[in-house]
Amino acid sequence: MIRWTFRLLFAALGAGLMGAPGSAQEPYRDPPQNVLDILDAPPLPNVSVSPDRRWLLFAERASMPSIAEVSEPMLRLAGYRLNPATNGPHGGARTLALRLKRIDTGAEHRVATPEGVALGTPQWSPDNRWIAFTSTTGQGIELWVAEVASGKARRVTDALLNGVAGGCEWLPDSRRMLCPFVVDGRGPAPPEPRVPGGPAIQESRSRAGTIRTYQDLLRNPHDEQLFEYYFTARHAVVDVASGAREPVGAPVIALSTSLAPGGEYLLVTRTVRPYSYVLPVSAFPIAVEVWNLRGDVVHRVHARGLLDNLQPQWTVTGPRAVAWRPRHPATLVWAEALDGGDPKAEVEHRDRVLTLAAPFTGAAVEMARTEERFGGIRWGADARALISDYDRPRRWQRTWVFEPDSARAPWRLVWERSTEDAYRDPGTPLLQRTPMGDLLVQRGDWIYLGGTGASAEGDRPFLDRLNLRTLETERLWRSDADAYESVVALLDDDARRVVTRRETPVEPGNYFLRDLRANRRTALTDFRDPAPQLTGIRKELVTYTRADGVPLNGTLYLPPGYQEGTRLPVVVWAYPREFVDADVAGQVRGSSNRFTSIAGASHLFFLTQGYAVFDGPSMPIIGGDTANNTYVEQLVASAEAAVEKLVALGVGDRDRIGVGGHSYGAFMTANLLAHSDLFRAGIARSGAYNRSLTPFGFQAEERLFWEVPELYQRMSPFWYAHEIDEPILLIHGEADNNSGTFPIQSERMFAAIKGNGGTVRLVMLPNESHGYAAEESIKHALFEMIAWFDEHVKQAPSRRPTSE
Repeated sequence: MIRWTFRLLFAALGAGLMGAPGSAQEPYRDPPQNVLDILDAPPLPNVSVSPDRRWLLFAERASMPSIAEVSEPMLRLAGYRLNPATNGPHGGARTLALRLKRIDTGAEHRVATPEGVALGTPQWSPDNRWIAFTSTTGQGIELWVAEVASGKARRVTDALLNGVAGGCEWLPDSRRMLCPFVVDGRGPAPPEPRVPGGPAIQESRSRAGTIRTYQDLLRNPHDEQLFEYYFTARHAVVDVASGAREPVGAPVIALSTSLAPGGEYLLVTRTVRPYSYVLPVSAFPIAVEVWNLRGDVVHRVHARGLLDNLQPQWTVTGPRAVAWRPRHPATLVWAEALDGGDPKAEVEHRDRVLTLAAPFTGAAVEMARTEERFGGIRWGADARALISDYDRPRRWQRTWVFEPDSARAPWRLVWERSTEDAYRDPGTPLLQRTPMGDLLVQRGDWIYLGGTGASAEGDRPFLDRLNLRTLETERLWRSDADAYESVVALLDDDARRVVTRRETPVEPGNYFLRDLRANRRTALTDFRDPAPQLTGIRKELVTYTRADGVPLNGTLYLPPGYQEGTRLPVVVWAYPREFVDADVAGQVRGSSNRFTSIAGASHLFFLTQGYAVFDGPSMPIIGGDTANNTYVEQLVASAEAAVEKLVALGVGDRDRIGVGGHSYGAFMTANLLAHSDLFRAGIARSGAYNRSLTPFGFQAEERLFWEVPELYQRMSPFWYAHEIDEPILLIHGEADNNSGTFPIQSERMFAAIKGNGGTVRLVMLPNESHGYAAEESIKHALFEMIAWFDEHVKQAPSRRPTSE
């Protein structure tokens, strides 16, 4: 009797300490049936165009993995997650089948892929006769090739690929591939010692270096052994016909490998010791080398130490962005800082660009100098190219036409603009993959530009051409005002025929062959609406103004069957963004002509439950690198403007508006509940709430905690948990891998709100990362979200005698 009394006493104490009902593990739950019907519909395939522009390739995808798949063994090493059973990424590709279709004739056939396995991204051979892809089985990752004309496929070799060491690459002859393989005869993985050999120790002596809050890092010598065991690969050239392998060099841990356009040399960036327990593999010391295909090191480009003392916005010294130059058999190109990597140093030029050709015995030649930080080169099909630089404090980018091999030829400015200014975006130069590298799509003096065409009326994608001699721009085509259509590929060098992807609010994205001169469109696909239950959803662009005059906008979704003038419960789902310039902060981004496709744990599922959804309302934080000085004030002002607009439209009931967001949107949600009474409840998924736990900066904030501790406090809703008097639902993946959003953020926020008497529910999803993947997790998250807002928003009593 005494024993049972104590058990009951401890159970009662435990219930009192843990809180209200539901504070233990519960089974997965399903959302309403109409949500399940949409989730269970098969997704549309991914579509790509072959480099020779003759074929469409359809990759048929699986919908959602099961929780059993998501719960497969996982090792977290040096910022990477791998499946030890496959020696590949954990939770990798979800492609199940491949299908090919001729663009000119419409003939199509399936690729004879192995059944019941996950397929990797296909790679076209240089002659476009073959596609290579990976097949992941329970034992490892296999290399397969398929003949394009027939679809016949076969496994190339019994040897297994090392899937965490990069991918395969075709040689120019289209007969061989360079691949990273699991080291032959490597034996079993190092066992974890039963008894520790000693403490794990880190030390720093008088060297400042910001340490971001990375996850999945090495922790001890055993992790170092596992890292070397799984990441070490033996590269080899494999004959795709016979499967014969020719090893290339000794086994190494390669961050990247890249074949020279001529196929005779290999650029290798390999990781070397010492490793770090506070930084991921990308910050480990590296050696950058050129190998021949026997594996001999013919040139050492650069050796860089551990990046443990790099200050915010600084760049590394020495060669960086090392790559092969297209159209040249074996010529290296790289950038180097001229300011010591210090963005505040007063110098005439910040960077220079150097080049060195095989046999790599002479001195590197300077090709260019940029006043601001080097922003890359897009190589032309002739002697010309486009070069850019970028000034981060102003968010300002410039692009010139220049001649890489003519130091005397003047540079000619093509564009300069704020990268925040969507309306002035000239588009992105189109590239074509060739056996000698990626080059600008070019016909004589003309190159081609594709862009989203942002405007005050919404996005209207376009295709332009730019004359490299006169710098004249000519518009070739623009999407109709009643659809969202974008160019996928040019079928002719003069852009007479193009492949586009077109969608409308009621038609999913389909592919078309468009003759621009004849203004004729021919359908290439006929994908049907996978979720006809959503037919009737209304979507409109809404514009309004913040109290300080900043223009704002968002997309308002209304549920099927909405009756004009009816006030509904509303879900406001947003994500703040930082801007330097107030004039561009309120620019319209997006289009009301996009097809409404709902998948995953999307907030748009609230439309099936009678809610209106205000999606992506502008939440601009203006002021550049000091924008966060008024973060809370600007955030609340933007939210107030959104609520007032919803009420003024006659759609929103002021007493039944909820707010939610994911990641930085979750941070926003908690802050809005702490600093305003605009919303009845909130949903915060995978957020960070105590910024002292990310003391070396977060999001776009580069100042350190010790420089502006009051800012970190003011922006942290954790500090104001006692002021959150509206119900808040916290959801977090137990295996969150995003920098800054450790699961402890939600656990501590829950404790803070609960300890102050708030209404809060914490849902921790087993084995889920920053984004939720498993079918059971997604369905349960939607169940929680809908149930929470049904109780605390839809069914909430009025806060005033009469509702507006």
